[in-house]
Amino acid sequence: MKEVAVPSVDNSSSDHQPPNEVASESHDELQRGLDSRHMNMIAIGGAIGTGLFLASGATISQAGPGGALVAFVVIGLMVFLLMQSLGEMSALMPVPGAFETYATRFVSPSFGFALGWNYWFNWAITVAAELSAAGIVMQYWLPDSPGWVWSVIFLTILVVLNLLSARAYGEGEFWFAIVKVIAVIVFLIVGVLMIAGIMGGSSPGTSNWTTGDAPFVNGFGGVMTVFLVAGFSFQGTELIGVAAGESKDPRSAVPKATRQIFWRIMIFYIGTVIVMGFLLPYTNENLLAGELTQVAMSPFTIVLKQAGIGIAASLMNAVILTAILSAGNSGLYASTRMLYALAKDGKASAIFSRTSKRGVPVPAMALTTVVAASCFLSSLVGDGTAYTWLVSVSSLCGFIVWLGIAVSHFQFRRAYLKQGNSLDDLPFLARWYPVGPILAFALCLTITVGQGWNAVQGADWRGILVAYVGIFAFVAVWLIHKLVTGSRRADLATASFDIDEDLN
Repeated sequence: MKEVAVPSVDNSSSDHQPPNEVASESHDELQRGLDSRHMNMIAIGGAIGTGLFLASGATISQAGPGGALVAFVVIGLMVFLLMQSLGEMSALMPVPGAFETYATRFVSPSFGFALGWNYWFNWAITVAAELSAAGIVMQYWLPDSPGWVWSVIFLTILVVLNLLSARAYGEGEFWFAIVKVIAVIVFLIVGVLMIAGIMGGSSPGTSNWTTGDAPFVNGFGGVMTVFLVAGFSFQGTELIGVAAGESKDPRSAVPKATRQIFWRIMIFYIGTVIVMGFLLPYTNENLLAGELTQVAMSPFTIVLKQAGIGIAASLMNAVILTAILSAGNSGLYASTRMLYALAKDGKASAIFSRTSKRGVPVPAMALTTVVAASCFLSSLVGDGTAYTWLVSVSSLCGFIVWLGIAVSHFQFRRAYLKQGNSLDDLPFLARWYPVGPILAFALCLTITVGQGWNAVQGADWRGILVAYVGIFAFVAVWLIHKLVTGSRRADLATASFDIDEDLN
């Protein structure tokens, strides 16, 4: 079998570091400072966001409780399969570039180039969007304060947190995730008690599953719309692949976190949708509210109020603020590491591969911060058209990355076996290969193409352009790089599994 380079870690002393954890004199290496608990909470935090707390109610309104449940089960299966694929690759090759590196080595350099820049841009714009959202949320408590002031304050906090070290990022995400997990668990417990008739008056029973057009509303079109909402709600679960590059013990931490994803999806998403379906009729007009300015209409808030919790709106506003800061924290971390990885691989200026003594890619973070701040400012200038287009371009980036993960894993496994390696030597073995990545790819492609279905049906050319501009941009970057560099498809017989190849 070919020798595969994976860092070994001795945890007998807290002062001991693996060889590739120690920053070199030239300061161009990251440090493996993330513990197993950080990795677990990063995986959880990436799966719980404002989509669950705010937009989940709209899924029941648009597709009914049955349609929403079907959509979340299908999307949950897709995400589970994708994370199985990512877990297999990142446990063996824990590199900061994650899917960019896998795509480069096992698909083609041009595909990896486009995927890496796509991911960096996605999270840089996400940071800007979260800054805007944080300002709006703070105005819930302080309506007379300018939102941009809070956005600047929160950006400063996130930058400082990320500048300290990867461990500081992980610690921040750990506590952000704790708050979100507690909120969902409390909601589920209260919801079950209400369904049983122990809290909030008499039990609604199954009435909300049989009212009007329930359990399915608006037929296939309704379910298709919910697919899109559910898909966007799950984005961020792939962060575990990026964080693996700075995990102290990726061989153990990555498989552990990956195995737990199934239960997180079942409990946090499927459980939440089921509880909402029992307690809230799809005809409740408040379920259509998915804006941050309408936190009082969050399905979580509505249910908690029905249970007699008077301060539900304030509590949920605090939880939503936590979710926003968590997304901003993760966005700054992920985009910084991806730019660093691109620089290490020769796909960005070498200056972005420089790190501080703490192993933080400061130049990469500086550029990401400037881009995020510029995009945020564009939302405040004029009518915000430029910002709207930027968000539209990035809106599909997460799905494109998921497609890239599925393709990369398919090629990764082929290369691994072609070079005479044994599956028994993999730290983590993805389930149901090759059906898993193929099914995940098909489902993800259906969502990516179908998200502009309404615009296509209505021959709305501007809507079509807005819906698919992210895809056009990705393909353009891919083809331009291919034309300029003349890169070819990866040779699976010689594709490298050495994690130090791009780090020297």
